[in-house]
Amino acid sequence: MINRRSFIKTSAALSAGLLLSPKLFAYDKKYIGLQLYTVRDYMQKDAAATLARVAQIGYTTVEGATYTGSEKFYGMDPAAFAALLKQNGLVMPSCHYRLGEEQVNGSSPKGTLLNDWGRAVDDAAYAGVRYMVCAFLSVPERGTLDHYKKIADDFNKAGETCKKAGIQLCYHNHDFEFIQENGKYPYEILLANTDKQLVKMEMDLYWVTKANQDPIALINEHPGRFPLWHIKDMDNTANRMFTEVGNGIIDFKKIFTHAGKAGLKYFFVEQDKCPGDPYNSVTQSITYIKRNLV
Repeated sequence: MINRRSFIKTSAALSAGLLLSPKLFAYDKKYIGLQLYTVRDYMQKDAAATLARVAQIGYTTVEGATYTGSEKFYGMDPAAFAALLKQNGLVMPSCHYRLGEEQVNGSSPKGTLLNDWGRAVDDAAYAGVRYMVCAFLSVPERGTLDHYKKIADDFNKAGETCKKAGIQLCYHNHDFEFIQENGKYPYEILLANTDKQLVKMEMDLYWVTKANQDPIALINEHPGRFPLWHIKDMDNTANRMFTEVGNGIIDFKKIFTHAGKAGLKYFFVEQDKCPGDPYNSVTQSITYIKRNLV
């Protein structure tokens, strides 16, 4: 009978092969993903019912939004959560994590890049995760450009641990990485000071646009660096708020023509705030995506 450690090693070998042979695992249009943060309240109340509903709507992949602290996936160990995904015909190729530099109750939370990362990587491999994404830097974690260089070193180290398990580390942007300091963006520092094989990027198209940056220009400057995308739209108001995909001003059709150069493998719909029931919003988004993007 295969034990946990053997399973992790076997999964890592398979994932490593996929990462090293992109032709075997290129972007597949049948994978339409949802970042589970969009339905976070439902996941907290009843994860099983929520995943069933997500699959019923038509999503085939999900991206996890919680692991940090509890070192469980929505209160479940990796085996139980993987079984629940399989039961609903879903896969979770990517999951979000935190850096862990910010102290909580006087200590760094476990399951972060800086605390018990090896355990987090083992659990990710067991659950079938291929991309571990640093989701966010809190205000205390940001600091100066020199501090971003330190964060880049932390990413490289965490990326080495991921690589041993056949997993790719990524970083998910917001808009604060595009606030200049001494003529440079923190995002530039992260790109320049991380190993492009160990650390790739999950490009959030909404936040890049909100920061008045051009996603296509970033792709052209850093080809192959963006295997994951967040697909969320921006409404045509002065506040430029979140809206359903296809309901706003972001030209997804044009951006998707650059998917190959970006190195896109998976994309995930995410809507941080919905005007009503999130299920209605994610249904509207996937309807547009199926009709126009895949």
